Amino acid sequence: MRIKLAIRYTAISSIVLLIVMSISAYLHIDKVQKVFTEKAMQEADVLSEMILRDSHHLMLSDNNEQLQSMIEEIGRTPRVKRARILGKEGVVSFSMNKHEIGTALSETDESCSFCHLEGSKALVDVPVEKRTRVFSDDSGTQYLSITRGIYNEPSCYTADCHAHSSEEKKIGVLDLVVSQGQMADLAHVHHRDVIISTTVMLIVLSLCHYLVARKYICDPIQGLLERTQALSEGDLSARVENLSNDELGELGSSFNNMADNLAQAQIELQDWGNTLEQKVEKRTAEITDMQSQLLRSAKLASMGKLVAGIAHEINNPLTGILMFASLSSKTPDLPPQVKDNLDLIVSETGRCAKIVRGLLEFARESFPEKKPDSINRIIEHTLELVSQQAIFQDIDVRYRGGDGLPDLEVDADQIQQVFFNMFINAGQAMPNGGSLTITTDYVEQAKEVQIVIEDTGAGISQENLDKIFDPFFSTKAQKGFGLGLSVSYGIINNHGGRVDVKSHVGEGTRFSIYFSTEGSDLQNSGEEGSSA
Repeated sequence: MRIKLAIRYTAISSIVLLIVMSISAYLHIDKVQKVFTEKAMQEADVLSEMILRDSHHLMLSDNNEQLQSMIEEIGRTPRVKRARILGKEGVVSFSMNKHEIGTALSETDESCSFCHLEGSKALVDVPVEKRTRVFSDDSGTQYLSITRGIYNEPSCYTADCHAHSSEEKKIGVLDLVVSQGQMADLAHVHHRDVIISTTVMLIVLSLCHYLVARKYICDPIQGLLERTQALSEGDLSARVENLSNDELGELGSSFNNMADNLAQAQIELQDWGNTLEQKVEKRTAEITDMQSQLLRSAKLASMGKLVAGIAHEINNPLTGILMFASLSSKTPDLPPQVKDNLDLIVSETGRCAKIVRGLLEFARESFPEKKPDSINRIIEHTLELVSQQAIFQDIDVRYRGGDGLPDLEVDADQIQQVFFNMFINAGQAMPNGGSLTITTDYVEQAKEVQIVIEDTGAGISQENLDKIFDPFFSTKAQKGFGLGLSVSYGIINNHGGRVDVKSHVGEGTRFSIYFSTEGSDLQNSGEEGSSA
């Protein structure tokens, strides 16, 4: 393809050059031919004038023999083909060919036609261009025919040998024919040189066009074509090198930019493909968590309505039983066994009352009274309350509050109840001691405050992990009613927050609570974390 393009470009340019140079050569040859012809006419005219000057004194002396000898001597010159003098009536008076002496020529004869233009009388002082003509014989030799008038000068009509009237203007004609062979040969040589030089120049220019086209057009295009084919076959490292400072260089630079973009896109596609599975798994886990939270919220809502009705129904009779059993147990004359039974009834009834109160707290849809408050302050206050509990004697409590956390719109009492429940649960999960770590931080990307509560307790099995927020579910036998985390979850949900839990048996449990700062007072609380 590269050679075809170079040949096509060279052929077109060569044809244009051929036309232009041929026209130039033709005009040059034609101009030189005219110059040669004019020079030949001038030389012939000068020769005829010299002949007339040499023959003038012979005519005046009426020396016809000497004049005839001179004409014959002129005829012996190699270049002269014909030399003769015609009288005023067209009669050949002197000639290098004696046999034509005395013959009369008509006005239409070639020797007379130049003076008798269009049948007119003999003209005087005819220009040399009108008195000459070029012709060729049968062998192809070119000749120049020139006629020159012999005018009746005063020395002619006053001489004793002539009887010319003074009124006559032209008394004869010199007819001279000279060969143009040498001049034609020079012209032919010149023509040949012009044609040869034109041909050589055409060949050289065509070769230069071909080489230039290959070097500066075809080779760069071929290189770009090879890189394009390599790129189409998947070679993203294909680049055009040695860019020139022209349009082809700009085209190569554009190709390199395109290849760079394709390589970058390929890398991004590979990275995206490598991480697609991870992204799908992550998104699936997020969707699963969201579905679990929605399911948990729906379950708690429906269960809350159910337990609310049950609690209201049994609360009144349970209160009556507790009151009458308590009054009856205080009667002084009761038998000891009856008194013990009544005390047991009061104790168990009180326990049922606590269960009912927990159910009412769980089911009560109380809206939090939110005010700007510091989450660090609430946690510190809660730690002061639980640190007096006996279960925390062998537990190392570590609290690290984040600096500059924004205040949140929360109900401090309800949030404190959440932390209280979780701290107590963590302490109960570590009966033999351990460590409880509480940290707060601000997540800039999600614009959330994060609270992490992590213990080193017994942990929760995976089958129970999804049930810990269900009411009445507890892993602590005879130590609770299973309502603390359910109530805490409801409070967090009412505050627009969310809670995540991770746990492994024997390694501990980690609760992560998140509260959004959107719409909250973003003034910094200014409190720093402490250790307990």
